[in-house]
Amino acid sequence: MNRTTLSLIAGATALAAVTGFAALNTPDASGAGAARVAARLPVERTTLVCPAPSSSDIADTSYTSFTPVVAGTGSAGTAQLRPAADSGPDAGGTPATGKGSGKAGGSGKKAQQPALQPKTPGTPVTGDSSGADAPALIGTADGRFAPGWTMQETTEVAAGTGRGLLGVDCTAPDTQFWFPGVSTAASRSDYVHLTNPDDSAAVVDLELYGKDGAVKSAVGEGITVQPHSSEPVLLSTLTDSPQDDLTLHVSVRSGRVGAAVQALDSSTGGDWLSAAADPAGSLVLPGIPKDATDVRLVAFTPADTDADLKVRLASSSGSITPAGHETLHVKGGMTTGVDLGPLTRGEPGSLVLTPTSQSVPVVAALKVVRGRGAQQETAFIPATRPVDTRATAADNSAKGTTLSLTAPAGSAQVKVTSSAGSDGGTAVSKTYTVGAGTTQDVVPPVPAGLNGTYAVTVERLSGGPVYAARTLASTQEGVPGFTVQTLPDDRGTVAVPRATADLSVLQR
Repeated sequence: MNRTTLSLIAGATALAAVTGFAALNTPDASGAGAARVAARLPVERTTLVCPAPSSSDIADTSYTSFTPVVAGTGSAGTAQLRPAADSGPDAGGTPATGKGSGKAGGSGKKAQQPALQPKTPGTPVTGDSSGADAPALIGTADGRFAPGWTMQETTEVAAGTGRGLLGVDCTAPDTQFWFPGVSTAASRSDYVHLTNPDDSAAVVDLELYGKDGAVKSAVGEGITVQPHSSEPVLLSTLTDSPQDDLTLHVSVRSGRVGAAVQALDSSTGGDWLSAAADPAGSLVLPGIPKDATDVRLVAFTPADTDADLKVRLASSSGSITPAGHETLHVKGGMTTGVDLGPLTRGEPGSLVLTPTSQSVPVVAALKVVRGRGAQQETAFIPATRPVDTRATAADNSAKGTTLSLTAPAGSAQVKVTSSAGSDGGTAVSKTYTVGAGTTQDVVPPVPAGLNGTYAVTVERLSGGPVYAARTLASTQEGVPGFTVQTLPDDRGTVAVPRATADLSVLQR
């Protein structure tokens, strides 16, 4: 790809994300004169796709769907998720088994029922599946269910390659994704899952970049993803030379897809790697656990110019410089990996990357390991967007949930709301102040009378930018299973200009 066009592509992608996923009613025009300040209105339609959770016969997967209560949405609206093979009007398939207010699936007429169908905003709905045959899911929400709609997929695998706790936020389809931190090493089995929610086929290109630049391969060009279907692609089939640190670029020629990478290791477990934030000069990677035994940073710049970055750790006591890793040099068009070791040393932290001088767009992700020896488990933390207004993480339980809040530039006040439980309970909120340059780990307030799982919604009330991540942890047979999901802003509202009628244009 001609990297000089990437900034234009990024701008077009951002515009497509707004116009493609947020259909809005135009406010009534009133008065005359120039256009007034834009109003922020809730989005009216949202599409999410969830990848097939596992190829393991002993996998147990739970799904949680949640929409926060948003003012100004009215009372109408629906939300439902269907298996990818069951997304068309006449398709069959076996949906996930619903619990709570979810719907149970089966064969024949029951196969037409949605895998999950929420009944009201503010209350999660859950479902589950077992084994290797659970399909990808495609979901659509409109009206009051659309703004902030969140879907979490969490899988437990007791043994085998990639064993541990794997979690992923279902994502909105788009036309471009960056995945720094993938690998084609012999110990890794990395699959990129491409899911097409639309009625027409999508054509996708997969590009890998290593320490020497672009990896030559014609296999990843022109991959067709059929309508309402999902395609897993094993990344090691794209190259004959295994490499540890790679960056995957998913570029859609026509249509749109959802994309996520399942990274499985034969000895250190595995997890989902979500797409990193778009290339930028400064990046924040929040939510490194305090007991991390190894942290590896992988970064890539699509620019022709090299990037030089300051490396800082926002810990609970303040911003510090990791010894021996004060700066990071990333060559243009090449992927750089560096082992930061036990970076946090007993304190929760977030990695902050800023340019030393000239700002060059970069993407980055962390591979985080907990435990030692045969008891190791792995998770990934991509760079993420800040919580401008609101972000949500679903599938939390009374134990094993940690929320990380980071304010890299200036202190901020944050409101954390724990929703009602999926099977009962009352929502509760608490306000936190996060100091400048620090990361604060908090246990979200547990809903009164909690039964089932709950969602956590983070709202920035005041102060500087806030970045957030949520960690789920559970220990199985001595292995400290965990998974980390970043919490970018949900973009549940969009700005709509208040236009006025100007009949004078007819006379020009």
